[in-house]
Amino acid sequence: PSPCRPSPEEAQLWSEAFDELLANKYGLAAFRAFLKSEYCEENIEFWLACEDFKKTKSPQKLTLKAKKIYNDFIEKEAPKEINIDFQTKNMIAQNIQEATHTCFSAAQKRVYSLMENNSYPRFLESEFYQELCK
Repeated sequence: PSPCRPSPEEAQLWSEAFDELLANKYGLAAFRAFLKSEYCEENIEFWLACEDFKKTKSPQKLTLKAKKIYNDFIEKEAPKEINIDFQTKNMIAQNIQEATHTCFSAAQKRVYSLMENNSYPRFLESEFYQELCK
């Protein structure tokens, strides 16, 4: 079931902080749909994967998830390759051998600020978002 449409007041809150948008189920879904229309939904998918990764308790699962995130988003030619620099990629490749909760922190910060500075302002100007605020 899709989360119910937010009130205009709720939707307006999203323009106050990027975190407000990400913390709201409908807001997140809307932002994700917007990124899809811009062909960069791998950013939000990576960010969500990192959020999930940080909540993982078992060391075995941590290692498995780290490898999956690496294969999906980080390695060269990955199906959802995110745009991060070579050094960060290398650092991650080394870190996932002994996976810890902070393996992806640097990359997640980069992707977060990329979304916050590029996609988020465009989302706020989008027709779709403007509609929600009416």
